[in-house]
Amino acid sequence: MVLHGAERIRKVATLNGGGPQSAEYWEALDTLREEIESLSERGIVLRDPETGLIDFPARREGREVFLCWRLGEDRVAYWHGPETGFAGRRPL
Repeated sequence: MVLHGAERIRKVATLNGGGPQSAEYWEALDTLREEIESLSERGIVLRDPETGLIDFPARREGREVFLCWRLGEDRVAYWHGPETGFAGRRPL
């Protein structure tokens, strides 16, 4: 079974402390949810929170594309079509 996001944190927290989640856990989860909603409201798509991969909707040569950035990259320097995703990244 593959665990994602809060499920993985909850499982590790339970195994690590042996009890229910603390108030800090729930506060962190609320903060994370608020931040993801804030990104979404600005049109930013969080693709992979673990690698910090985000996409920004844009237009390139008259078609809809995504500008693509990942944590650690100096600037937004790649784009891809909606049908290709990260594997189809091309330099700007």
